[in-house]
Amino acid sequence: MAVKPEKVKAVEELRDKFSRSKAAILTDYRGLNVADITELRKKLREQGVEFKVVKNTLTRIAIKDFDYNLDEFLEGPTAVAFSYADPVAPAKVIVDFAKTHKELEIKAGLVEGKVGDKDMVESLAKMPPREELLAKAVGSIQAPLYGIVSVLQGPLRNLVYTLQAIQDKKAS
Repeated sequence: MAVKPEKVKAVEELRDKFSRSKAAILTDYRGLNVADITELRKKLREQGVEFKVVKNTLTRIAIKDFDYNLDEFLEGPTAVAFSYADPVAPAKVIVDFAKTHKELEIKAGLVEGKVGDKDMVESLAKMPPREELLAKAVGSIQAPLYGIVSVLQGPLRNLVYTLQAIQDKKAS
């Protein structure tokens, strides 16, 4: 039995997407109409996230060489949101979208090679954005440096005040 070239290409494309992605959120989109899916795709695209309907069998083949197993989540219609930069972005958009569209069901999440269930995706969505985390990290690194600079400036400042007082005394 010959394998169709389209299927081989689809498997290679999926393998590439899973290998490059920082996060992949698996969803069941049953019950969503075309307008809803288009709206979700638009919101995801704004965050740099790709939303793709996948065939479960081809997905199983595509990820068989990876260190994780998604077999239990590859049942029924499946669409995957792939994020290649920010692992939090797809979770935020999908969890927010699922609040108003109960038909969208979160199956699982894959972040940096670790598989998690719906609860993990929801907790990931509550994390602050990447920029905010980086700002907090930089702030916590800067704080001790400002303290050191302040401590080092203290004696210098006192010397300047002392010299100024001596100058004022001599002038009067």
